[in-house]
Amino acid sequence: MTEDDVTEIARRLGRVYKRRKLVVATAESCTAGGVSAAITRIAGSAKWFDRGFVTYTNQAKKDMLGVRQRTLRMRGAVSEQVAHEMVKGAIANSDADVAVAVTGIAGPTGGSKSKPVGLVWFAWLARDGEVQARAFRFKGDRVQVRIQSVAAALQGLIDLAG
Repeated sequence: MTEDDVTEIARRLGRVYKRRKLVVATAESCTAGGVSAAITRIAGSAKWFDRGFVTYTNQAKKDMLGVRQRTLRMRGAVSEQVAHEMVKGAIANSDADVAVAVTGIAGPTGGSKSKPVGLVWFAWLARDGEVQARAFRFKGDRVQVRIQSVAAALQGLIDLAG
C-alpha cells in the first residue's frame, strides 16, 4: 500500500460522496490527521468534507469528542468502545452526514500482548444510523501501519455509503 493507492481510494470516496451529496468528518488518533489529509488532497473536497478532529491524547478525546473518562480507564484508548464514542462525538460536533474514527497502536512502541503494535480500531457512523466497528491488525513499520489505517478508514466510508 502506497500514498498513491490511498489517494486513489480518496478520489473514489469523493466521487461517491459528491454523487450521494454526503459530507464526512473524521476523528483520528494514531493517524494524526492522515485521513483528513488524504481527503483534502482531492480537488473539490470542500464540497464533501466538513472537518477533522485530531485527538491524539486521551484528554483531547474527552475535550473534543466527549469520550468518557470511564471508557478510557476501563477499556483503554485503543478499543472498540473508544472508537464508538469518538465517531459519535465527530457526528455530534460537526455538520457531517457520515464520520469515521480511528484509534490504534502504530508502533514501534506502545504495544502489549493484548493490544499489539498494528492493532487499529475503526468506527463508522451515518447520522441516525448504527455504529459499525472493526479492528485490523496491520503489519509493517509505523509509516506502513498508518498508511494502511488511512486506506481502511477511507474504504469503510465508501462501503458505508453503499
